[in-house]
Amino acid sequence: MSEERGGRGGRGAKSADKGKGEGRPRGGFFRRRRVCKFCADKIDYINYKDVRLLTPFIPERGKIQPRRISGTCAKHQRALQTAISRARQLALIPYVTD
Repeated sequence: MSEERGGRGGRGAKSADKGKGEGRPRGGFFRRRRVCKFCADKIDYINYKDVRLLTPFIPERGKIQPRRISGTCAKHQRALQTAISRARQLALIPYVTD
């Protein structure tokens, strides 16, 4: 179908170098996948009153860090989000910083 339109190779075209390094990042930089801190320490319940545990997951802007940056698993990221929300409601953690 792409040959009928001029053979430029739009979406469906396959590149010639597809077999070269499919699973590698391009720049030769290898980033190791972070391990969930809560799974490694075997923490089942994330307590909203433990501010020292929650603060590494909140940068200066006050937002909750995403999983891809913090390295937490999906189960603990949901529990972390709930704990941070509860701590914010009780004014243990600020919503935003000035």
